[in-house]
Amino acid sequence: MIKFRNLSIIFVYTCLSLCFQLISTVGFDDGTNRHHRSPRTVTLRTKPEKTLQSRPGAPFKIALFADLHFGENAWSDWGPRQDVNSIRVMSNVLGYETPDFVVYLGDVITANNIGVANASLYWDQAISPTRARGIPWATVFGNHDDAPFEWPIEWFSPPGIPQVRCPLANSSCPGEEECSFRGTSRLELMKNEIKHNVLSHSSSGPKELWPSVSNYVLQLSSSEDPHSPVAFFYILDSGGGSYPEVISSAQVEWFNSTTQKINPDSSVPEIIFWHIPSQAYKRVAPFFGIHKPCVGSINKERVAPQQAETGIMKLLVERPSVKAVFVGHNHGLDWCCPYSQLWLCFARHTGYGGYGGWAKGSRILEITQRPFSIKSWIRMEDGHVHSEVILTP
Repeated sequence: MIKFRNLSIIFVYTCLSLCFQLISTVGFDDGTNRHHRSPRTVTLRTKPEKTLQSRPGAPFKIALFADLHFGENAWSDWGPRQDVNSIRVMSNVLGYETPDFVVYLGDVITANNIGVANASLYWDQAISPTRARGIPWATVFGNHDDAPFEWPIEWFSPPGIPQVRCPLANSSCPGEEECSFRGTSRLELMKNEIKHNVLSHSSSGPKELWPSVSNYVLQLSSSEDPHSPVAFFYILDSGGGSYPEVISSAQVEWFNSTTQKINPDSSVPEIIFWHIPSQAYKRVAPFFGIHKPCVGSINKERVAPQQAETGIMKLLVERPSVKAVFVGHNHGLDWCCPYSQLWLCFARHTGYGGYGGWAKGSRILEITQRPFSIKSWIRMEDGHVHSEVILTP
């Protein structure tokens, strides 16, 4: 870790990363583009929506960006440089895949390393490559997104009292004028995202579930009929940071009542997204390497699951419409394994922030309407594709 040298370097890298969103990184045509397609014509929305629509005659493609960890070591020159690297990863993936939708699968920022009054500055950087291309997205909260600030050891003086290091008053980067070590709440992060981004499909979710914020459902509609659902995407907040790492029984009840309302006969496929794996992931985790029926390329650590299981997996297993669950959190895992009639999948670590030196990439989902199918693969930063798997019978 590079020691703290000059605070002004933070703002140089921060400004560079904000500017970097305007640059589209183009991959080399080396035979790795077999999943690539031509760019889309994008119609910008004027208000947030809960409905997505597939394009005529084309599958619907989703890119998962997991564990970006923007703002990591924000007091050093190392940290902001990793944010620039993470923007490059996302830009490469978006250039290769041209997805219809992006899901930010938690730990978008490392709030415990961010001392500014509003961490939305870093959140805004993280979504910038997607926004710049006119691609809609949704966000999921992870355990680092609203974690309390942790004083770095570099700040402690010889007497043992840390010197308070606030951003420069004359900084040219907006949002850096104030200093706070209390963190930015989930609710504030979400409100800022929605307020300033018409492409965001994120939601603060039902008030009765707060402080669990990112609980909402999106409908993927047929290209022929916007009222005819092809699939439902459920976003759930798996906790961490300001409260325990768990999907609560209240969230389970919300999921159950919502599914009974909009999909009572389980006739429409359902796909689930949250950040921290459930304890069921431990039960299906492969030993040592990855062997069939599991599919993936790295299995470098043990599953770090939620603290408790309050019934969500039992409910998912009982619904034949649930096809797959996608999580992040474990940077050294990228496998998919079957669990009862559904699949449990990890994304691929996308950000240069966070632990682990494994190569960066993104899990891609491709949904076909007739007949319904979900295909997935990993697209790496360098364009390489691997671990393709069909997640439907």
